Amino acid sequence: MKKLFLVSTVIVACSILSACFTNPITGRKSLNVVPESEMRSMATTEYSSFLASNKPVQGGAESGMVTRVGNRLATATQQYLASVGKADAISGYQWQFNLVNNPEPNAWCMPGGKVVVYSGILPLTQTEGGLAAVLGHEIAHAVSRHGNERMSQQLAQQVGGLVLSEALSQKPEQTKQIYNGIYGIGSNYLFILPYSRSHESEADEIGLIIMAMAGYNPDEAVSFWQRMAAKGGAKPAEWASTHPSDATRIKNIQKNLPKAKQYYKPQ
Repeated sequence: MKKLFLVSTVIVACSILSACFTNPITGRKSLNVVPESEMRSMATTEYSSFLASNKPVQGGAESGMVTRVGNRLATATQQYLASVGKADAISGYQWQFNLVNNPEPNAWCMPGGKVVVYSGILPLTQTEGGLAAVLGHEIAHAVSRHGNERMSQQLAQQVGGLVLSEALSQKPEQTKQIYNGIYGIGSNYLFILPYSRSHESEADEIGLIIMAMAGYNPDEAVSFWQRMAAKGGAKPAEWASTHPSDATRIKNIQKNLPKAKQYYKPQ
């Protein structure tokens, strides 16, 4: 019932407020009521705050690899969107790629192209192609505006009848709290909270295309997720998790490989 109500809310809001965002790659429609300029502004502020408390790694082979792979993916993303007439989807993006020392196997991309890679994921990525699989996936979340979609849904639930402009002006602190809740922002720590299974699958699909466009073999995405699965650790059952199971994720990635390989040109 709750899920049905949420779907109905999205449909009504998209119809009345003309606030539907159409994913420029998959075509999926979603509720995006927060101006992207607002999302990017908050991202820039929080990204700077995070890096002030988590100093980026300067110099060295690993830092250079993160920058190199990230820039190739950013260029590929821009080229792909331009080729389908959707370059404005990332208008205003100012890409940044930073490596920080953190043992957690993680990486994330905020609105506007603000990316962080944790050193703990590099033993699992192993190669530039493996890193491209991770960063392509994270960039896909930003291009798909998944954070905006989650924030829009929470605004609809928590702010109630207020229109967006009133919510942002009359309840700025509540709006910021919703944003912080989505991105897991604390005083010295930031992590992207788990996306839904549909968001994860969509990011996997788009990430394959982005890495292939950048000249990385999309087969490396399968290898990376196989290494993640082999890493082990307690995982919830798929029905109880916001992420697909490792087996499901790998199967879906393999299904999308033929499409991604149409864009693959080794560099």
